[in-house]
Amino acid sequence: MKDEVYRVARRCGLQVFVVSNSWMQVPREPLIEQVVVDAGPDIADDWIAERAGRGDIVITADIPLADRVLKGGAQALNARGAPFTSDSIGSALAGRAIGEHLRSMGEVTRGPPPFGPRDRSQFLQGLDQAVNRARKALA
Repeated sequence: MKDEVYRVARRCGLQVFVVSNSWMQVPREPLIEQVVVDAGPDIADDWIAERAGRGDIVITADIPLADRVLKGGAQALNARGAPFTSDSIGSALAGRAIGEHLRSMGEVTRGPPPFGPRDRSQFLQGLDQAVNRARKALA
């Protein structure tokens, strides 16, 4: 979804931070900034959670990170554009904990279904809605 994020950012004039613990290819544009943090558990998550606030949108599959940014006032979307909300984050965290428990007991769990064109369209729609909510929050 990075390309979709970049496209929406260009269209809307929004700053994008791509945060990781290793270098990755990102477009060399003024509104797109790569942030490389030290390697280690949750270092990138910490960087994001410490800075994300009202008017910001975080795209993540990491449910604990989504919880942290929601508590900081930012929005969080999953890879399919669905928002994590204060009403839904508790059940998402519980489902994650159950999955971790099952895997620790040797159970093989399934990941999400493959990402397809419909998912890309839903992501763009969800991101556009999040941008509109962010603009209203800052107005």
